[in-house]
Amino acid sequence: MNLDFSQNLVPSIPFILKGIWVTLGIVALAALLGFILGIILALCKISRVKLLHWLADAYTSIFRGTPLILQLMIIYYGLPQMTGFDIPAYAAAVSAFALNSGAYISEVIRAGIQAVDKGQREAAMALGVPYKKMMWDIVMPQAFKNILPALMNEFITLTKESALVSVIGAMDIMRRAYIVGGKTYAYFEPMLFVGLIYYLLIVGLTFVGKGIERRLRQSD
Repeated sequence: MNLDFSQNLVPSIPFILKGIWVTLGIVALAALLGFILGIILALCKISRVKLLHWLADAYTSIFRGTPLILQLMIIYYGLPQMTGFDIPAYAAAVSAFALNSGAYISEVIRAGIQAVDKGQREAAMALGVPYKKMMWDIVMPQAFKNILPALMNEFITLTKESALVSVIGAMDIMRRAYIVGGKTYAYFEPMLFVGLIYYLLIVGLTFVGKGIERRLRQSD
């Protein structure tokens, strides 16, 4: 193996590291929007209104049943063809990841809500607690504790899948590694370095998730 990190990687480390903020920005914004969308979809799925239930299920089926990269391509290349307006790579990436993540998160939240003891909902209704207040003050906090590990797994998966934005030119760490490899004609060193960055990001997220879980257990 003819590896030369000093020539093929070290001079380009600052350039690659700048992509971390692009990656984290896309992941954080997409995760926030996906979480909000997931809550809305989950509430629609447990709604007694059949139309809302059907629409939420159809949405989840489409976004879970098609590849994420296809969804990204449709938003970035397809929508401009239909609308005549270009979509920036960053906005397309956030939109695709948020829409996709929302579908998965909705199933996690739905399962968490339905796992809460029905007796608590019945007791709240018997006491005259409004439905909205019951969901946000009684059911959702308990559901959140139960689904936190699954939510962290989704966030970790989203972080790794964010590397797909390199195919539409977003200047994340993966795209920058491609550029460095193209200039030096040596891809292994920058790719190995990017792999280390992703690994450290995932380890950091794992520790954060475990810390939140401990705090929630101590508050019980």
